[in-house]
Amino acid sequence: MLAPGLRIVFCGTAAGTESARRGCYYAHPHNKFWRVLHEVGLTPRRLECSQFALLAQYGLGLTDIAKTVSGMDKELPTGALGRAACAAMAAKIRACAPTILAFTSLTAGRRFLRRDAGFGEQAETIGATRVWLLPSPSPAANWNWAANDGWWRALAVAARAG
Repeated sequence: MLAPGLRIVFCGTAAGTESARRGCYYAHPHNKFWRVLHEVGLTPRRLECSQFALLAQYGLGLTDIAKTVSGMDKELPTGALGRAACAAMAAKIRACAPTILAFTSLTAGRRFLRRDAGFGEQAETIGATRVWLLPSPSPAANWNWAANDGWWRALAVAARAG
């Protein structure tokens, strides 16, 4: 799901259990990812997770830090989100050079940055690619959503501004 010329690449930690089972990103029925993409104007209609290949036509891509394991973050093997996995993901981002890399959870962003970080655009870049951290759309993070969902709108505004 990575190609040159994308506006935003969304990056999670690893495929969740349901996503791995179904073979598509953000597949849990209560995950807000697909709904939010449409609500903030990044897609003209709400896509189903099985339609993830259509994202490229809207300038969007998907990836994860850990590509060989799946499950909730706490279930991932030690090192799955370590330096080697982060370096491999960064190399992919350098190769396709999207405008923005948006981590879809604080865990993913903090593991990649190797520091504590909050939501929004970060000072770090990958080449010319800007880095953002977003609230997780996962149902496991519902406790955090209502107070922080505006970051997805802010990302959409930033992406439209270039």
